[in-house]
Amino acid sequence: MAATRVATDLLAAGASVADVLVDLVAAAQREVGLRWLTGRWSVAQEHAATHVSEQVVDAVAARTGRRARRGHVVMACVEGEWHALAARIVAEVVRDAGWRVTFLGASVPSRHLVSYLHQSGPDAVLLSCVQPSRLVRAARMVEACRTAGVPVVAGGPGFGTDGRWAAPVGAAAWGATARDAARLLDGPLHAAAHTGPPPPAGADEYVAVLHRRPDIVRLAVVEADLPEERAEDFATAVAHLVDALAAAIRVGDPQLLVDFAGWQGEVLAARGGRRPLLDVVLDSCARVLAEHPRSGDYLRLARAARTDPAER
Repeated sequence: MAATRVATDLLAAGASVADVLVDLVAAAQREVGLRWLTGRWSVAQEHAATHVSEQVVDAVAARTGRRARRGHVVMACVEGEWHALAARIVAEVVRDAGWRVTFLGASVPSRHLVSYLHQSGPDAVLLSCVQPSRLVRAARMVEACRTAGVPVVAGGPGFGTDGRWAAPVGAAAWGATARDAARLLDGPLHAAAHTGPPPPAGADEYVAVLHRRPDIVRLAVVEADLPEERAEDFATAVAHLVDALAAAIRVGDPQLLVDFAGWQGEVLAARGGRRPLLDVVLDSCARVLAEHPRSGDYLRLARAARTDPAER
């Protein structure tokens, strides 16, 4: 395959594993995601391109294999997070830096992760989260790791593009790239502040939001009145926005919801949805959660951020 030949030729010419996986594969994958987001590529095209990237990672991994000399780390994706390619890239770069890496893959349940930690006793957990709507689950996983006495290095835009939501959920550190993860593992991750009970949540209202998620989804689907073939995808989008609202409340930052709602609006538009569909979602949330003041405040901010008259 041409892509794997490019990667292996670069390695043969002296490029590092990080050079190939971060600067080539990860960069290409960001373009793949952008083409899907803007509707230029179908899901099938996105999956095909991602498969090529996965094959390149496999080829690079097969041509490396340094002996572990620095300790043991576990790499896992947040429960419900099925985008595992970025995590795999991190695992290979960290492995090349001399660590023994156990890659647990996509969507790892918290209880299974904790069980594995007690069995294997790693030095740290690398936790990948791509979507901020998964942040409540990420917080639960971080809490479980800290309770087991294992610090967490967080990664991925799910913790914020600048990592601002990593500390509020108890992570020891956050890295934007695989290179950052390798660098951070050399730091003092075993300080007492990075294990034990996590920092308290900004508010417990997020639990009530998640409890009312089925009601919000049902109301939004009825209000949207979409054809049956589109209703299921729309219901999924509604659930993700509710999760983003809960995550915003959990970390005490309404900007999480504002940014997620803006992104979701772009997706709906790129998929041929009417822009008012996002208003349907926000209105449904506000109606069902009327007795929860912080939710109402955050939802109003999300609506106010939509300043383009064409979106109203």
